Amino acid sequence: MLQNNPELKSKIDQLWNKFWSGGISNPLTAIEQITYLLFMKRLDELDQKRQADARDGWSDPYQSKFEGTWIPPEERNWPVAEQRPIDKRTLRWGEFKRMQAEEMLQHVQGKVFPFLKDLNGAESNFTHHMKNAVFIIPKPALLVEAVKTIDEIFEVMEKDSRENGQSFQDIQGDVYEMLLAEIATAGKNGQFRTPRHIIKLMAELVQPQLGHKIADPACGTGGFLLGAYQYIVTQLAINAGTQTLTPDEDGFTRTSVAAAFDEKRQAILASSLWGYDIDQTMVRLGLMNLMMHGIEEPHIDYKDTLSKSYTEEAEYDIVLANPPFTGSIDKGDINENLQLSTTKTELLFVENIYRLLKKGGTACVIVPQGVLFGSGKAFKDLRQTLVEHCDLKAVITLPSGVFKPYAGVSTAILLFTKVWGMKDKVAKPATEHVWFYEMAADGYSLDDKRTKQEGYGDLQDIIAKYHARDATTDTNRTAKCFMVPRADIESENYDLSLSRYKEDVFEEVQYDAPGVILDRLIQAEVGDVDEAELAKVQSGIVRELLELKGMVE
Repeated sequence: MLQNNPELKSKIDQLWNKFWSGGISNPLTAIEQITYLLFMKRLDELDQKRQADARDGWSDPYQSKFEGTWIPPEERNWPVAEQRPIDKRTLRWGEFKRMQAEEMLQHVQGKVFPFLKDLNGAESNFTHHMKNAVFIIPKPALLVEAVKTIDEIFEVMEKDSRENGQSFQDIQGDVYEMLLAEIATAGKNGQFRTPRHIIKLMAELVQPQLGHKIADPACGTGGFLLGAYQYIVTQLAINAGTQTLTPDEDGFTRTSVAAAFDEKRQAILASSLWGYDIDQTMVRLGLMNLMMHGIEEPHIDYKDTLSKSYTEEAEYDIVLANPPFTGSIDKGDINENLQLSTTKTELLFVENIYRLLKKGGTACVIVPQGVLFGSGKAFKDLRQTLVEHCDLKAVITLPSGVFKPYAGVSTAILLFTKVWGMKDKVAKPATEHVWFYEMAADGYSLDDKRTKQEGYGDLQDIIAKYHARDATTDTNRTAKCFMVPRADIESENYDLSLSRYKEDVFEEVQYDAPGVILDRLIQAEVGDVDEAELAKVQSGIVRELLELKGMVE
């Protein structure tokens, strides 16, 4: 949708430029501040819509979040006579945007932002993680400009929704995703955003269902949790007979709109998604990303899932993740339940994901390709665990440009289902065959610009071929994808690199005899000359060619 709306792209660029020129040049800081404003706008819009639906009889009675008065948390223990209740109506976007610049900045900073932080009550996860959040827009003029631009963005979104039939909530989510995409620098712990079409591909491979408990132990801005949520919501909408959904530019059909579901389904969905990250900013952005897409109370928490303090085990039906690649963890802090003898986070995360899965649970994880063939003991031990304790279903190699501009690292997707626990006696290795696929293109240019190309690359082909894979017929190792029996992998020391099993096709090329080639070269030099004339040539390249011809005949 966004690729086809230059007006929206232009407005978002304007917003970034205003923050940049207004003195907020760190992209993460800028996006946090923009997020708070988008959140204030969304809160007002959503509240008005719910009030209208309740009035028109479309929904149950609804009490506005902006009804009555609000007492700031720090005044709640004061004597009642000294408390200064604030009329909640003044905290609405539609009210404060009409204020003069200086007054607006003071009001938003001193009243609206504290109200936002307190939104879901003192006990909520959101309030807990917003505790240390700060509103740092420094200049009244920047706030006025930002508010005006966000209003314009919402107008374009409304227009797009009316004209193209896409739900407003989906467009709003897309806009937020586009903002997140502007964080174009890898984080210090090897964090970088996973492209949304790769997340959708992975969700299609694991096919999460309503009622599954789904986790991402290194969730960043929550993209994988959102991908799982959207997949579930879309399937439910399709099963309910929705006819209006159309494929996006990558060939995927998706919606975020769960509003039509009954309360029971809403509650199951809300309790399905669990994310953890070690960066507080990412936790806040992840919470707001999911809330922007309509998930009221997301379970995203600040936690190092590799450390001793994280004790969950065999909890989840599905784990989707792109864990940090480049870090290492202090040996003394590694959870003692992790058995690999290494401090490399890319290995520990995969082992930890295996540990987090229930028996029968499935994981889809992005790893650097070094994990597939690394010769160290920890590398081999991990691969052996994946083959013997899990049903390792697929290894999909990705081209190195997929994560540009953040990184040019070559990566692969591992897809596996847990069969045996770490302490179980393995009666029989769980993997029978592994399906390999070599992705050559993902529908985007593989340079830093990542421009959309014609078609979907290999995305839809991967999904179709994976779900139709057959060990008896997918045996041609010169093809783009094929299956390899466990015995072959064992004999290769559990090497999982596709090149180890792929067979190259060599074309036989027919060349002319040397004498014929030399005749052609001589003719190119002197033209059509008879043998007698040629014999008179005493020196030069023609003489050398004639001598060479005499030697090969």
